[in-house]
Amino acid sequence: MKAVGLTRYLPISDPQSLVDVELPKPVATGHDLLVRVEAVSVNPVDTKVRSPKPQAEAQPKILGYDAAGVVEAAGDAVTLFNPGDAVYYAGDITRSGSNAQFQLVDERIVGRKPESLDFAAAAALPLTSLTAWELLFQRMRIDPNGHDRGKSLLIFAGAGGVGSMAIQFAKRAGLTVIATASRPQTVEWCRALGADHVIDHRQPLADSLKSIGFGNVDFIANLVDTDGYWQQMSELIAPQGRIGLIVEPKKELRIGDPLKFKSVSIHWEMMFTRAAARTADMAEQHRILGEVADLIDHGKLRGTLQKTLSPINAANLREAHHLIESGTTIGKIALAGW
Repeated sequence: MKAVGLTRYLPISDPQSLVDVELPKPVATGHDLLVRVEAVSVNPVDTKVRSPKPQAEAQPKILGYDAAGVVEAAGDAVTLFNPGDAVYYAGDITRSGSNAQFQLVDERIVGRKPESLDFAAAAALPLTSLTAWELLFQRMRIDPNGHDRGKSLLIFAGAGGVGSMAIQFAKRAGLTVIATASRPQTVEWCRALGADHVIDHRQPLADSLKSIGFGNVDFIANLVDTDGYWQQMSELIAPQGRIGLIVEPKKELRIGDPLKFKSVSIHWEMMFTRAAARTADMAEQHRILGEVADLIDHGKLRGTLQKTLSPINAANLREAHHLIESGTTIGKIALAGW
């Protein structure tokens, strides 16, 4: 089967950073589905895994942590899907990725593809939807059914993939959403997704919040830079507030006052935890993806795909990685077809 992989960890400008390869077609057993991949999307995690480092791989390493496709075959323990079903999923970072014509993935982290979306648009949803949903509703314990209605949420990097979904989920939960963005295009994108306010992260955030009537906020979701905004978050979060994080800090951070004085809780989200650790509740991701698909199909949630490249090959994946690393993308980038 065709695939795109790496054996060395190189800058994306190097043609050898991602290369076209041929690999054996895998076989499904147990809870695994063998999915014929029709489309993939690219996330910052892809670029971080691929980023330059000294080690080398004896066999090609296949990246890719978002896909949509069709079930080709099912293992003997599979109960949720049948061959021919259209599915979407984010996969498992400890296993071979989706940048291949066929991929093995555990059925418990797979959802049915939204019927109203094509494969490219569907492939743009899983990782960001799962990350935003788990962070807001399961880690930070915001009630998705409106019991926290009226409380305020500050989202750093609202126009990114995760931010685009977090804005929509938070609005459906009744929160007042304040997103950060700096360019006219990203500001408009955040407003179109439902953000009540958009402030410039390049300006002092306390002053920006005061200008729209907020001395502090009940919740903060930092989706871009834990270190860079740590002090400001500590000052802006309300007493007994909750801060959600997805980006690992590069240095040690002080977690005492004022966070201790205000009894602030810190919540980490790693979307791959359930699959990689084989947690007892890993099928929760199957449920979440099903709910997201229903919301999409009923017009209550919108997709975030902004650019599609075709076909799925090394050259186009290098282009997608380059765009992600530029830090200027809005929404998601997908690749479709082989």
